[in-house]
Amino acid sequence: MKQKTIKSAITSKGIGLHSGKEVTLSFLPAPVNHGVVFQRTDMPNQPFVPAIGELVHDTMMSSNLTKDGASVGTVEHLLSAIAGLEIDNLIVQVSAAEMPIMDGSAAEFVKLLLKAGIEEQTTNKKYLRIKKLVRVEEADKWAQFTPLDGYELHFEIDFNHPAINKTGQKASLVMTPENYINQLSQARTFGFLKDIELLKQNNLALGGNLDNAIVLTDDEIMNKEGLRFDDEFVRHKILDAVGDLFLIGYPLKAKFEAYKSGHGLNNKLVRAVLADPDNYEIIE
Repeated sequence: MKQKTIKSAITSKGIGLHSGKEVTLSFLPAPVNHGVVFQRTDMPNQPFVPAIGELVHDTMMSSNLTKDGASVGTVEHLLSAIAGLEIDNLIVQVSAAEMPIMDGSAAEFVKLLLKAGIEEQTTNKKYLRIKKLVRVEEADKWAQFTPLDGYELHFEIDFNHPAINKTGQKASLVMTPENYINQLSQARTFGFLKDIELLKQNNLALGGNLDNAIVLTDDEIMNKEGLRFDDEFVRHKILDAVGDLFLIGYPLKAKFEAYKSGHGLNNKLVRAVLADPDNYEIIE
C-alpha cells in the first residue's frame, strides 16, 4: 500500500456550526510523509496546525486543535472522511477558527475529496499497529483498543429517549473505503432542542439547524425527512470516533470498542496509546 494524497486542489464554502458565519475551505495536495495539516488563511502568516492528538485542547461537543495561538475547531467530521478514504497527506486551508458543518455528516467532505481525485504516491504507507489491550474509562464510559490485523470499530450508545430507543444502540464497521462511504459517511450529528436553545443563548451552535443536524424534542425527531439509517445515531458516533482516532497520526491496525464514549474519551485513548511505546509499533 502506497501513501495517498489528492490530485488537484479544490475549494468549497459552508457555515460554521458555532459561529454561524461563512467559512471557505480548500484542500491541497501534500508530499509524502507530510500528514494532514490545517492552515488558518485568515490569520497573519497563515499558521499551520497539524492534525495530531497532542494538540487537542478542547473536546466540548467537538474536537478542537490549537498550536501557538492558532485554533481549528470541529475537525472530526473532515478527519473522519480523510481516514475513511485512506488519504495520508493533505493541506486543509480554512478561513476561520472552525470547520464548516456542511450537512452534519462527512458526506460532503467525501464528495469534495473524490472530486479532487485521490492518487497514490511513491512511498509506502505507514500504519500504527496496536500490540496489546489499551483501555481508558470515565465513570461508566469506556473505550479500548485490542490487536487486530485490520481495522474494525464497535460502538454502543445508551440514550434513554423514545426516538433513539426505537433505533439500534449498537453498531460495527469493518473499515474499507467502500464500507465507509456507503455505511457511515452520511450519518449526521444529532442534538436535543432544549440543549440547542441553551447553546444559542451562549452564542454557540448559531449555525445549527435542521439542514445540518438531527434535532430531537423530548419525544421525537423534528426532521421531516426522518433518518438516513435505522441506527443513524450510533453510526454517527462511529463516524466521530474514526475522525478522533485519526489524530493518532497514522492509519490504524486495531480493533476499537467503546461504550458511551465521546471526543474527550477518544482523545484520552489516543494519548494513552502514545504514552507507552510498548503499546504499538509503526509498520509499513
